Amino acid sequence: MNRDWETLLVEERTDRVVVSLHRPEARNAINARMIDELHDVCALLERDPRLLLLTGHGGVFAGGADIGELLHRGRDEALRGINSRLFERIHRLPMPTVAAVDGWALGGGAELAYACDIRIAGPDARFGNPEAALGILAAAGACWRLRELVGESLAKQVLLAGRVLDAQAALAAGLVIDVVPAPTLPTAAHELLDRMARSSAVALRLTKLVADAPGVHPLADDLAQAVLFEGPDKQERMTRFPAKKESMT
Repeated sequence: MNRDWETLLVEERTDRVVVSLHRPEARNAINARMIDELHDVCALLERDPRLLLLTGHGGVFAGGADIGELLHRGRDEALRGINSRLFERIHRLPMPTVAAVDGWALGGGAELAYACDIRIAGPDARFGNPEAALGILAAAGACWRLRELVGESLAKQVLLAGRVLDAQAALAAGLVIDVVPAPTLPTAAHELLDRMARSSAVALRLTKLVADAPGVHPLADDLAQAVLFEGPDKQERMTRFPAKKESMT
């Protein structure tokens, strides 16, 4: 995508797009410009589905939504769901998304990380939702998405009691897949995407689609599997599998 980015660093690769939140003067706080630019990233990935790696610049993921902008938002802006619409769009991207989190992921920054399919953390990662202390609520997904990710009790500790989850607590809760030393976090995140990239892209897309479908969905399972059973990826990969298995023994 040929454009000038003001709040993001964007790197396009053949099988993935790497996006770093980049507002170092504001701890990568999410402002209206960043929201617009992330919508542009979503549009790119909807047109040309690829894996997404989302990171923060300078040892911070995102210190929350921009308080200066939040202060001036009223009822009409709340009803527009400025942040929540974006985060849901990220959650619904066709290919898997990974958030590599080191440092603070607070408020809207935490909700952005929650919207990704998988999170991996550095040792200094901190997840928190202090919105109630500011007289508002975490209205961009945390009130329901965090409960789905870590369970009701822990979610209420974060949302109501102001608990901040450090990296080890996030790992114990299953919120992150791993905690790795900060210098190796980018490498570990790319290795995770490399692992997914070795899978069939269409199988990943359909698996994510079915996994995100609400409720019990045997019909969706059957329909997705029917598409995959007729595709060339299944034939090629299953034909190769016995030889690959023999080479590993």
